[in-house]
Amino acid sequence: MVKRDGAYEVALCLAGALVGDGVREGAWRLEFPGIDQAGYDERWVARFVSAYVNHDELTGEALFGAAVADGRLPECLMTLAGSTAATLRRRLGK
Repeated sequence: MVKRDGAYEVALCLAGALVGDGVREGAWRLEFPGIDQAGYDERWVARFVSAYVNHDELTGEALFGAAVADGRLPECLMTLAGSTAATLRRRLGK
């Protein structure tokens, strides 16, 4: 289990902002065409957001821990932040 520190909480907040309000409960399958050819950080973001949407805390924590262990957490969080910002801009029509 990952220690719930500030970085993990930020990742959850970013995933929540990216997903937005009104997501119905249930099992979700998110499609990410070409995900297997994407970089580490893009694959991490897709999987972390999928875990968030599905309320799969164990997978989210495992992904976070793996990124820490691989020394890739900063780039994963930056990609998540960038994706979230781009999504919010698109929603606001900017």
